[in-house]
Amino acid sequence: MKPTISKFGELEGADVKLFTLSNSNGITVKITSYGATITSINCPDKNGNTSEIVCGFNTLEGYFGEAYKNNSPYFGGTVGRYCSQIKDAKFSLDGDIFNLAENCGPNNLHGGVVGFDKHIWKGTAIENGVAFSLYSKSMEEGFPGNVEVTVTYTLNDANELKIQYEAKPDEDTPLALTNHTYFNLNGFNSTVECHTAKVNASKKQVWDETGAATGEIISVEGKADDLREAKKIGDVHKAMGDGFEHFYVFDDQSFQLQEVAEVACPVSGRSLKVSSTEPGTLLYTGKYTSDDLKREDGLQYGKYRGFCIETHRYPNGPNIENSPKSITKGGETFESTTIFKLSW
Repeated sequence: MKPTISKFGELEGADVKLFTLSNSNGITVKITSYGATITSINCPDKNGNTSEIVCGFNTLEGYFGEAYKNNSPYFGGTVGRYCSQIKDAKFSLDGDIFNLAENCGPNNLHGGVVGFDKHIWKGTAIENGVAFSLYSKSMEEGFPGNVEVTVTYTLNDANELKIQYEAKPDEDTPLALTNHTYFNLNGFNSTVECHTAKVNASKKQVWDETGAATGEIISVEGKADDLREAKKIGDVHKAMGDGFEHFYVFDDQSFQLQEVAEVACPVSGRSLKVSSTEPGTLLYTGKYTSDDLKREDGLQYGKYRGFCIETHRYPNGPNIENSPKSITKGGETFESTTIFKLSW
């Protein structure tokens, strides 16, 4: 079944579209052409009650409100060219140094000031989904090479939301794309601290005081943040004295599709299994999300009220020796798949 299409708003004289996907089990997913952004996912719980489970807004204007712009949480956006932080907002490639915007302290974050999440993509309805395309010009936000990008979302009756990324540069360039959706499997009736989290990884990156990866990878074995067995998020927060902002490195670096994480809410009965072809994932529990943020109907967002499973290449990868596939060669194709599977 093809999605329904409606107008989400206008930006710089252009219409912004909203694509609504649905399946036979009561799931609806709304995705806008602004940033190829997931704005809403409604899903039943164990009692058959359907509610909103992701952070977002019902109108385009919500993404331009002062509280949102000041906090910049990237709700649901497609992040690129390179997600997470690049140290000192620069990198070297083939002997040339490329300077980027310092939009996160001294570092570059999520592709720069106007990353992929802030562009209007061309959206095309397909069977059970929508395909978005974007053309990124060479030196846009300081990155070399023209890049043709496509992001395809499909929803099936197995309750799987599949996201497939493809990008073709004409020069060597850093590429790391992800989706930045914040989930609350309790329908925002609580924080996510009542959820349990499992991540199939024995190692994580080390980050410096600025939030940039140093290149060092350490074991989490026996530590509070070892999530190879499911743990209650609130318990781990308490043990760490802080929320999650961890990049877990998977043992399997083959870039083949594998199950990498599962988050579950015993209150609602909902669970989210994540599979990906990527070498690692950022687990973020919204420790910086502003409590001033709400959906138009009053649904409350804020600190610890949403978690992200951001599957992607290594943060600061262009500056880390032997970081797997952080640079895509000119003429080659960047490919990535992540699947969010819901159950209740």
